[in-house]
Amino acid sequence: MGLGLLLPLAGCGGTQADSARTEVQQLLDRRSAALMDHDETAYGATGSRTEYTWLRALPLASWTYRVTDVRTSPSGATADADLSYRVAGYDRAPVDARRTLTLGRTADGGWYVSSDKPAEQAGQQLWDQGPVTAVEGAHSLVLGTGRTAAELRRYATLADHAVPAVSRAWGTRWSRHVVVLVPRSLADMAELLGSPAANYRGIAAVTTGEAGGSGQAPADRVVVNPEAYAVLGDLGKQVVLTHETTHVATRADTTAATPLWLSEGYADWIGYLDTGRTPTEAAPELTRAVRDGHAPAALPTDKDFGFTSDPTELAQAYERGWLACRMIADHWGAARLDAFYRAVGAHEQRAGAVEDALRKVLGTTTGAFTERWREYVRTQLA
Repeated sequence: MGLGLLLPLAGCGGTQADSARTEVQQLLDRRSAALMDHDETAYGATGSRTEYTWLRALPLASWTYRVTDVRTSPSGATADADLSYRVAGYDRAPVDARRTLTLGRTADGGWYVSSDKPAEQAGQQLWDQGPVTAVEGAHSLVLGTGRTAAELRRYATLADHAVPAVSRAWGTRWSRHVVVLVPRSLADMAELLGSPAANYRGIAAVTTGEAGGSGQAPADRVVVNPEAYAVLGDLGKQVVLTHETTHVATRADTTAATPLWLSEGYADWIGYLDTGRTPTEAAPELTRAVRDGHAPAALPTDKDFGFTSDPTELAQAYERGWLACRMIADHWGAARLDAFYRAVGAHEQRAGAVEDALRKVLGTTTGAFTERWREYVRTQLA
């Protein structure tokens, strides 16, 4: 993303709108520089210090605004801007977020920022919810609002265990670092994701590229639902963070061609590795279904993984995907499972992706694979 601002000029002096846009851009450039220099006085000279206070714990590698529109009024102005930032040591590319800034006039006719908020229909950033506390682990950065450092350190401990566990299974060709966001509540989690809270009730955590941003840059965030996460036991909490860390590691090989049964099933497969959990313990909902005579006939569809689905059906979808990946590892080996995952993601489109990878990597067909999986489910859960 270019950092400069190209302005169309009308004659020698440009239009009044162009002038305001240039002035606001210059103001935000000074504000960004003050933040990066940790100069609260200089930051305060550009307007409200609230954001500085809430942001100062965030380790930043870059922070820039690009003004896209300015609407002036007799009392001030409203500006739309694209914020681009990187967390030092974690983001390989900038996170983008659309922002709306309210500006006032100074006594000498300049501008100052009175508020900086998410644009309409854009998700919040963590600092929009209050002062950010940061705890850095060996392989993790945990950022929270309304949380003590001691609380966040417990998340860092789990994340630090998850990263090498994922690397042992998937390999080391990924960042081997994870950023975990811990908001105050489910409602705050939903604000970060820009979706209704009901979509995440009962979901302990999700991984999203650019939480609250455009979703284009490889800057994954694990966003925790503190309410659902709190009811898990120690093992459950570890499995969740290892699962989400797997999504971070596999992001480059997870594409539109990858079905959710594979991406979610693979994340669960790594999550449960070396935990000692048996299939009946790890897949309780599917176990009940099988023992009640309702063994699944087919692998789950993407629709089955919708967060608004029935909780039991959603749990069964994850369990079905996990058992499919576990079966591949058991029958063909873990290396073949990894190769299968990458082969599916490398396909140019969804159609034919799984079928081609089954044939080329596993030497089987869709029908034979499904039948083997059905028998595996019955055998493992009977």
